[in-house]
Amino acid sequence: MKSNRERGRFLKHIISSAIGVFSVLIMENAIAAERINIRIGPLERQILVRDLETYGRTGNVPPSLRLLKPLLNSDVQKLLTRKLEFDQEVVDRFVFGTLRSQQIEPLMEQLQTAFPEADLEELMVGLYLAFQRGNGLSLLDFIVAYPEETLTIDGTAVIALGVQLNLSYLQSQLLAPILAQELKVEYNTGFSPTFDPTASGNVAFNERTFIFRDRQRDRKILADFYLPEGQNGSLVVLSHGYAANRRFLIYLARHLASYGFTVVSLEHPGSNIDLLTDQEFTIDPGELLSPQELIDRPQDISFLLDQLDRFNRYYGSLRNQFNTENVTVIGHSLGGYTALALAGGELDLKAVRRFCRDVTPLGRSPADWLQCAGARLPDSTLNLRDRRVKSAIALNPMISHLFGEKGLKKVTIPTMILSSSEDAITPTLTNQLKPFTQLSGDKYLLTALGATHMSVTDRSNLNSVMGKNTLVPELMGKSAEPLRSWIRGVSLAFLKQDSTEAKQYQPFLTPEYAQFISTPELSFRFTREVPARLTPWLQGIDWTRQRLLVRQSAPDRAPKSQFNLNFSRKREIDQYCRGELEEILTINVDRMFPS
Repeated sequence: MKSNRERGRFLKHIISSAIGVFSVLIMENAIAAERINIRIGPLERQILVRDLETYGRTGNVPPSLRLLKPLLNSDVQKLLTRKLEFDQEVVDRFVFGTLRSQQIEPLMEQLQTAFPEADLEELMVGLYLAFQRGNGLSLLDFIVAYPEETLTIDGTAVIALGVQLNLSYLQSQLLAPILAQELKVEYNTGFSPTFDPTASGNVAFNERTFIFRDRQRDRKILADFYLPEGQNGSLVVLSHGYAANRRFLIYLARHLASYGFTVVSLEHPGSNIDLLTDQEFTIDPGELLSPQELIDRPQDISFLLDQLDRFNRYYGSLRNQFNTENVTVIGHSLGGYTALALAGGELDLKAVRRFCRDVTPLGRSPADWLQCAGARLPDSTLNLRDRRVKSAIALNPMISHLFGEKGLKKVTIPTMILSSSEDAITPTLTNQLKPFTQLSGDKYLLTALGATHMSVTDRSNLNSVMGKNTLVPELMGKSAEPLRSWIRGVSLAFLKQDSTEAKQYQPFLTPEYAQFISTPELSFRFTREVPARLTPWLQGIDWTRQRLLVRQSAPDRAPKSQFNLNFSRKREIDQYCRGELEEILTINVDRMFPS
């Protein structure tokens, strides 16, 4: 078997030769792309390159592009035709420097998932010839220069690559090693708790399912109840994430019930997995989540608590079973947003609209796409607090700009937030770390280094639609069990702080316990305050969004292009960026392409 270095040399030889030969043949025979096959899930649609050029030039959507019309806004038109200027020396260095890089194989394998019928040589030749045309490079230039008549694009794979390359995720990736080091503590290796909070408790419980109908909002809400026998402990309500279901955190529900907590896990009908499975196919991100769902989700839980109050008064064996005046909401992803909204977080819809207007689609994470549904709500601010909620746990919460710069300052109850370093859906920096600093009450930040967005899900969900269809590689199943074990223990300890056993469980809410329960694959960190050294990262989030490309203004002459990359310090920039990009592009390679 060839070594990586030998394969790299072989690829370099093949591609270098191909670029030379193909360049001559293509220029002589004028081969260029005429058609594009776009695959999105099971659907495939062919469009003509000339129609795409017409749209790019005029903004009019030809008949062949009607399927894509929901996405063809002015930003996409500009993206197709916007030219970036590059110094030719830098272009040559990039193309042939890439050929020398040991990272070419995983990079090209990723590109070939997006262009499944393209040869490696064709991709490189198309890119090289597009550069050689001069006068800058646009996406349309690359498509036209592609050296075959038909270019096939897998839309799902393109979205997946975009998710992994969105700015928020890349920022989080760069921060992860710093976060790991800054939050690390020196602790006694003899740290040994007197009992294991991850083990099941001794309280027997029953499981029942109820259906509630909110006629005023026309919503049918299913809820699984975990009812401890002979117990009337605090009430815990679980809220699942987008495209999930009420069984997403079933392992946690059963664990808490075994310690005497009454647990209710409900299903939000406007954002569960059944809705996405049943609805018509759409490629319009704006149709994936109704704006009203951001209001309905917290109201689902408030409605449920009202119904449980009725149970307490009238419902036979469930009479006085539910402590609705002392509620903890635990939510994952969009459910994390739900928990924080109920905890008192005030939505700042002006901030959402500002972000969704200013940040291009390529700069957004999947969480950003969903939160942009809120931009269509008519309000400026919105408070959905339920004062019966006395504490909250948000696992990989989808926050980003939903609460603006000040909305979470209104959360004064005890709150715990989990962040996963490899989460490309709700990236750490914008969705957990910066929002955590705004919380006003007792707060706890959990960081799982090596975990992904779906790592907290129950193993029984692996064979579901939700478990099988993920945009990006996810660490799930047995490999993620250490994280779920930590979640069991730390959630129990958090809930016990409102009991006479608080002191007994306090050791499990410490950095020492987090590192004690860590594994070589998954390393855990625990903190109550973000270290001051990370402040520049938090302050730089929006700055980096705004300054990736600097708009040029030259009133005294016609600009060569709308954007210009300044390579006046080419050597320093090239050396620095090459190291940074190689670091970024090697992330997750072992997980994505196991040997």
